[in-house]
Amino acid sequence: MLQKDLFLYYKTTVTREMALKYKLKLKDIKIEDFKVYILALFKAVLPKKKIKNIKDLQSFIQKKSAWVSQVTLFNYLKTRMGTKWVLHFDDEKFLESINKAKWNIYLIALQDLTLYSLSFLKVFYNYKETEKAMSIYEKILNDESQNGMPEEIIIKGKKIFDERLSKINWDTYYNSWPFNESALALYDWAPVADNLKILDRKIVLNSMVLKWDNIKDEFKKLIKV
Repeated sequence: MLQKDLFLYYKTTVTREMALKYKLKLKDIKIEDFKVYILALFKAVLPKKKIKNIKDLQSFIQKKSAWVSQVTLFNYLKTRMGTKWVLHFDDEKFLESINKAKWNIYLIALQDLTLYSLSFLKVFYNYKETEKAMSIYEKILNDESQNGMPEEIIIKGKKIFDERLSKINWDTYYNSWPFNESALALYDWAPVADNLKILDRKIVLNSMVLKWDNIKDEFKKLIKV
């Protein structure tokens, strides 16, 4: 699920090119900035719920894919836009492009984590029900349709996922760049001018991979008996 509060926090006005970077000054920091980071730190020390069944796995995939998608997209935009936070966009067209980007990145992030999770479980826990991948994915998309995910995005996602499932090797997927597609989706969909984006390619891709590394570690802990 895509948390509305986090998206509201990151709303800002920008120049058309988003080329300027600003030095952080105390006067630029607002109480909302601290709230987000303090909340993230607090959540980090809370006990995590173990993954014991398909329902738990679905919830994990949905929440963690949303988190990775949001944090990587908005951190990238924040870096390009600087620290001049405001409560709303002045540029409606740019707002629409961010909304479109968030759903398209999240769409692929869900696929990557679903495939990684089931591949890992099959190899290390002899899990045999990998055919439930599409069912898990569709249930999450159905939930997200209530949160505003456009129907055309959902249809596109199912088609892409079906194609990926037809080619997947469950025995090797978990260890063969399993999150490459979502990293590329972040790079492709982030609403940044191409002449600037090409300079950031390595940093953008690595930012997504590093976030997924944290999720992989968390997943391995939560599935232990």
